[in-house]
Parts: sequence; C-alpha cells; structure tokens
Amino acid sequence: MEFRKGSSLSVSDSSKKEMASDTGLELLIEQTISVITNDGRNIVGVLKGFDQATNLILDESHERVYSTKAGVEQLMLGLYIIRGDNISVVGELDEELDSNLNLSSLHAHPLKPVGH
Repeated sequence: MEFRKGSSLSVSDSSKKEMASDTGLELLIEQTISVITNDGRNIVGVLKGFDQATNLILDESHERVYSTKAGVEQLMLGLYIIRGDNISVVGELDEELDSNLNLSSLHAHPLKPVGH
C-alpha cells in the first residue's frame, strides 16, 4: 500500500482533490491532531498522511491513558498508523492550550468503546 502526503491512492487527480476536501484531512497535514479510536483510545501526533480508507499516519505520537486514580499517563508510540475503520473522531489540537495543561493532575474515567 502506498501513502502519499495528503492525497488518496489509485484515483484520478480530480477525484483525489474531491476526496481530500470531503474529509478535510489535507488541511491537517503537518498539524498536531487528536484521534479517538473505536476502542476508546486517545492518540495524539503529527498527521503525516492518509489514504482513501482514512488510514492515518501519525509521527511523534503518543497515547494518553486516563485514570480516576492517577494523572494522565502518556505512552510514546513514535511513528504510528491507525486504520480508518478504527477511527471515531479526528480533531485538530490547539498546541498552545495543550502545552499549558498539567496532564499529571487531570483525573478522568477512560473512554468506553464506541458501539455501532
């Protein structure tokens, strides 16, 4: 499978532009994003690319693990691929606001898996 920065695979250039603008993901290339997966994981990283199935390539990524007893734990993942069929929500992360958060003092219940 071949990934190209901000475009779709095996379709004409006009179709690529339509598909990319339909998802809005091309605007987030090289931006820090937060992804909530169907199994309730929160993965943060820099969007490097995606394909027509919305498989995402994240760099400098980490998973944020929430707990009611301890602060947010961050597990380093590095370069990471998330399958499109496992994505619930993709959002742009405000890096300035995020850098001012004290994650070690935040307590929250982990997200439950998404039911379809």
